[in-house]
Amino acid sequence: MDRLGKQGRSDFVWTTVKRNGFIIALLCAVGLAFLFPSAGAKGGWLHPDLLNNIGVALILFVQGLAMAVERMKTGAGNWRLHLIVQGFTFLVFPVVGWVFSEVTRVIWPGEPGGLRDGFLYLCVLPSTVSTSVVLTTVARGNTPGAIFNAGVSNILGVMFTPLLVRVLMQASGQMASFGPLLLKITLLTLVPFIVGMGCRIFLRRLRRWADQNRRFLNLLSNGVILLIVYTAFCDSVESRVWEQFGIGLTLEVLGAVIVLFTTVSLLVLAVSSVARLSREDFIAALFCSVKKTLAMGVPLAQLIFGARANLGLILLPIMFYHPFQLFVCGFLANQFAASHNETEAGTKISRNGAKTQRLLIQN
Repeated sequence: MDRLGKQGRSDFVWTTVKRNGFIIALLCAVGLAFLFPSAGAKGGWLHPDLLNNIGVALILFVQGLAMAVERMKTGAGNWRLHLIVQGFTFLVFPVVGWVFSEVTRVIWPGEPGGLRDGFLYLCVLPSTVSTSVVLTTVARGNTPGAIFNAGVSNILGVMFTPLLVRVLMQASGQMASFGPLLLKITLLTLVPFIVGMGCRIFLRRLRRWADQNRRFLNLLSNGVILLIVYTAFCDSVESRVWEQFGIGLTLEVLGAVIVLFTTVSLLVLAVSSVARLSREDFIAALFCSVKKTLAMGVPLAQLIFGARANLGLILLPIMFYHPFQLFVCGFLANQFAASHNETEAGTKISRNGAKTQRLLIQN
């Protein structure tokens, strides 16, 4: 009996590690940066500037290669759903972020400038692709609509996110010359992304290989993300950014993330109710509108803010938002699925009851 208990506990631990492996790896990358900052800091033997540029281009190429453009056609006709999702991603969320920034200036005067930039940056990122689709499917939502919107969001995000960052930062008086940066972003993100999509569309063998090796491509992208996070925190540790703030900062960031996520979720619910979306469309709208991509967010942040020593602070909001959105959206998806199953069971029972009643009447 005791052996079975130990086996059960070890299985639970292993399952938890497998499910949250990337989040655990993120924490390890941050920990390594605090223990060994010199290797990944600017001028370190890892040559982070060169490695990060290569890594960013590689991630965006993989994103384009893995983008299932051919599957997006099925969900293309639902214009109300598309308008809501893309409107929230590239208009409502950035506006909420700007208002959030202005409010925190008043109620949180000690908020570090890098953190404020990080929240603004978080709000202009596109949605995730894989998890938005998976959660919509689990919740019995409009999966074709989720595939279309998550894909379009990422395609538009490569072009619009740097421009939106520029607009919001300029509104706050925080950004100078943008021309050279825009050229660099285009060469290291848009070009490899388009090349990746072109390879998928025109090279069938490569597309099949990419579909068959999605796990490997995810591991490759995640490895590059971990490297960028490590080097970002190395710079901030070497510059002694974290010595200015205590552990309480992480709790304040978590609280701000919860407020931001809840605000946008309630706005999606309100707009979906006014638009009278079906249950399936509302689920797709919710999961595609409130989620933000870490996979594209980290490399773009490295390009946009990489010259700043407080890049670790800028990345903190998206690093907190990512696991929080997975936890909450995963819980909601299971609740939606359970509700759907109960409704289906109730409908089946009522149909059987009606059939039985008709038989009794006939007899």
